[in-house]
Amino acid sequence: MAELIDVSNSDTADRVRGPEFELATSIARVDTALLIGLNQGDGEVPTLVIGDGIVDDALAEALETGLVALGATGKHGEITRIPAPSGLGVDIVVAVGLGALEDSGAADAGETDAHSAAAESLRQAAGIAARELKGHATVATTLSSLAIGPVVEGLFLGAYRFELFRSDSGDSKKSDAVAVPTKVHLLVETRNADAKAELAHAVAVADSVAIARDFVNTPPSHLYPEEFAARAAALGRKYGLSVEVLDDIALEQQGYGGIIGVGKGSSRKPRLVRLAHTGAKDAKSVALVGKGITFDTGGISIKPAAGMDLMTSDMGGAAAVIATTIAAARLGVGVSVTATVPMAENMPSSTAQRPGDVLTQYGGKTIEVLNTDAEGRLILADAIVRALEDDPDYLIDTATLTGAQMVALGTRTPGVMGTREFRDLVAERSRAVGENGWAMPLPTELRADLSSRVADMANVTAHKYGGMLSAATYLKEFVPAGQAWVHVDIAGPAFNSGGPWGYTPKGGTGVPVRSLIAVIERIAETG
Repeated sequence: MAELIDVSNSDTADRVRGPEFELATSIARVDTALLIGLNQGDGEVPTLVIGDGIVDDALAEALETGLVALGATGKHGEITRIPAPSGLGVDIVVAVGLGALEDSGAADAGETDAHSAAAESLRQAAGIAARELKGHATVATTLSSLAIGPVVEGLFLGAYRFELFRSDSGDSKKSDAVAVPTKVHLLVETRNADAKAELAHAVAVADSVAIARDFVNTPPSHLYPEEFAARAAALGRKYGLSVEVLDDIALEQQGYGGIIGVGKGSSRKPRLVRLAHTGAKDAKSVALVGKGITFDTGGISIKPAAGMDLMTSDMGGAAAVIATTIAAARLGVGVSVTATVPMAENMPSSTAQRPGDVLTQYGGKTIEVLNTDAEGRLILADAIVRALEDDPDYLIDTATLTGAQMVALGTRTPGVMGTREFRDLVAERSRAVGENGWAMPLPTELRADLSSRVADMANVTAHKYGGMLSAATYLKEFVPAGQAWVHVDIAGPAFNSGGPWGYTPKGGTGVPVRSLIAVIERIAETG
């Protein structure tokens, strides 16, 4: 059997992660499929979404007749295929149901805001359609007549594939060239400056999400702390970020006790990566911190074998903040954004930290480690203290931190905790872009449950109740009063272990990249 591909830094930095998009006013000769929308509407017959000037009345009638004959209703996500009517210039027409789009606030299609329920409906529908266009390398779509941004994001993310580790003999590899479209013509009335700007923004956002997905989907055999740091640095330099990497020796010398404590059980030594985008003079600053555990066995407090393979995703927070900082640079946001990313592998060995050990976090706070599987908060605390040395206006950390998040909120709803006003903003922006963040409290009584008999604090409580909230309470101890701060727990949402849905594939999802971008852009707008 052929050996698996060895992926280098340049391979991942430069790889094409989604289709190429081009604005067009007519169907091109190379297009083999036309993707249209079907609005369920109020009547029995669905309404075609084909824009103005793309097809004449006769072709429109032929399309409607063919689709209705096959039972198309316009129900959201429903896919119906028909042979293209003569004269259309493509081989096949693929219709995707949009549901009752006007019920989502899109009665005026030209005013579909990127942060609306209607926009999310379009994103989901476009993502479903992208997977249904297999076999067509170049396609055209009229969905862009409703809104460019959400459609581009949905098609890009729905078309995402991670095939880098399949051998040359793999079935998926054989059909990779036509597995999803490689070029999409967005049919619009005019190719004006606003349309071009909306397209560029959507591609930058979607590609950044795909970068995060790539990191999460890369197996721990190939993405360990040193390699993760190298790949993050390569991407950072490609997009003009300033880059700093601390190795295990520097971490030890500078007192990063949490990162060193977690990482010392592995032969693969920890790292701390800092990526920075500098915004406009006197602009607000945002510090991002993301948990980068490249694999989590639980350490000496070892996890059950069942499901441990999913711990390849335990660096989803790190992937998200790296990708978000790259997006900030690509979009040229006026806000300064700095990602501080601790990276370690949590392994059991003769050198691993033990339950009952005491470590000193960066900044001097001592911690009794009662459970080595509560390692994420240890590396995050170090990184939070370092990030705060830059005196940011806002601090956001995100992590696949607790199984309790999934117990409380399920696998698609991030828990958002922190200072009330900023927490509510982040949760609102997350819901607006379809990532569904939900504000959660930080009960004051939980702090007492983190008391230690020998150190300043323990890393876990003695009970299982409110585990997501107690983890955030731990982190809160490292954030000074008055600092605008949010913690986003993405334990479930960062990785989809089920089948694809909407624009979300199986595997890494890229959550909460779009939420973070939306928050940063809101800060840039309002200060």
